Amino acid sequence: MELIGKLKIYRFMAKSKLFASISLLLIISSIYLLATKGLNFGIDFVGGTIIQIKYVGEAPINKIRDLIETNEILAGGSVTEFGSSDEVVIRIRNSVSDLKNDLGDTVRETLKNSGEFEIRRVDMVGAKVGSELREKGISSLLLVFIGILIYVSIRFEWRFALASIIALFHDLIIALGFLSFFSVEVNLDALAAMLTLLGYSINDTIIVFDRIREGLVKYKGLALAPIVDEAVSRTISRTTLTSLLTWFVVATLFFFGGEIIYGFSFVLFIGIIVGTYSSIFIASPIVIWLKFSVEGYRRALAEKEKREKEQQEMREMYGSPL
Repeated sequence: MELIGKLKIYRFMAKSKLFASISLLLIISSIYLLATKGLNFGIDFVGGTIIQIKYVGEAPINKIRDLIETNEILAGGSVTEFGSSDEVVIRIRNSVSDLKNDLGDTVRETLKNSGEFEIRRVDMVGAKVGSELREKGISSLLLVFIGILIYVSIRFEWRFALASIIALFHDLIIALGFLSFFSVEVNLDALAAMLTLLGYSINDTIIVFDRIREGLVKYKGLALAPIVDEAVSRTISRTTLTSLLTWFVVATLFFFGGEIIYGFSFVLFIGIIVGTYSSIFIASPIVIWLKFSVEGYRRALAEKEKREKEQQEMREMYGSPL
C-alpha cells in the first residue's frame, strides 16, 4: 500500500520480533559480561596515579615493566603505549599516599637505566574523590533518564515516553557490554560519551515519534502498525544518512585520535550504530507492545480540538478583553 506518492513503505513491524530477538541476545550477553567480567574503571573512578613519560626513541616497554616491579611504590602498575611508540603511560591503581618524596623523582631513579626520557605529567586521584566522581556519574545518567521521561511524556504520551526510556536503556547496556568485552577503560571521557549518546539516540527516536503522531492524525482509517511502518520509512533515509556521516567522523577520531580520547570515541563508535538501530527498529515496536490506543488518542485529540473551537467561538462572541 502506497501512502505518500512514490514513497516505498517497508513492513518493519512484521519483522519486529526478529529485531527484538537480536536486541535481547545483545542485552543478555552484555549483562552477563558486566556481571562476570565487569568494567575496567579508570583512575577517575577508583583513584590512582597516572605518569606519562616520553622517551628519545622507542620506549622499551618490557624493560620499564621489569624496572617498576623493583620499586615498592610503582610495583603493580600497568605500562601502555600512549599515542606513539616513544611515549608511555604508567597507571597505578592506588594513589600514592606518601607525598614527602616527589613521585617524579622516584620514577626517574627507578627508570634511569631504561634510556633517555622526560616525565610529561603526574596526575593523582584519591580513592575518595574517585568514589565521589563515580557516584556523580551514575547520578548524572539517572537525571538524564528522568529528564527525558518527563519531556517525552509532556510532548507525546506516557507509552511513547516509556518506549523511549526502554530504547535508551537498550543502547546504554549494549554500549557497556562492548566496553566490558574489549576492556576499554571507563573514565570521565567515556561517561561524557555515554551522555552524548543518550542525547543523540533520543533525538532520532523523537523524530520517528513525530512522524507517527502526524500519521495518527492524517491516516484515520489505518491501524497503528502500518502508520509506524510509514513513519519509519519516511525517516529511515534521513536517519541513516545523518548517522552514517556522524559515524564517519567518530571513526576518524577512533582510529586516529590517539589514546587520550580512545574511551570517548569508542563509546560513540559503537553507540551511534546501536542508537540508530534502536531508534528505527526497537522504540516504535515497543509503543505497539505497550498497547497504545489509536482510538483513544484520536478521541482525546478530537475533544481537545472541540474545546479549542468552543473557546474560539466564545472569544468571537464576547470579544477579547482589553
